[in-house]
Amino acid sequence: MIVGIGVDVVLVTRFEHQLRKAPALRERLFTPAERPLNTRSLAARFAAKEAVAKALGAPAGMNWQDCQVVMDAAGAPHVKVTGTVAAVAEAKGVRRWHLSLSHDGDVATAMVVAEG
Repeated sequence: MIVGIGVDVVLVTRFEHQLRKAPALRERLFTPAERPLNTRSLAARFAAKEAVAKALGAPAGMNWQDCQVVMDAAGAPHVKVTGTVAAVAEAKGVRRWHLSLSHDGDVATAMVVAEG
């Protein structure tokens, strides 16, 4: 059963400008493991985090660092949730996440399906 679907699009140059303008944003949005990544990868991960929030109904109080994009041994991206995001997902009955990331030119996109 599908609990929720979220899609987000991020303009890479705009996102890069925001990271330069507010350096603390990188630390607020991303886990220590994500922070060293290049801007395109960070933009895609931010899109994934936004898509996760949308799939959960965008509840207030979720911590951005409680949602992380991790890669498996084959290089496929997966959503890893902890803390506040895991609590909301559990309350909504989410048992599995499906994630697709893409970059093309100045656009990074993510689509998330939360499955119960």
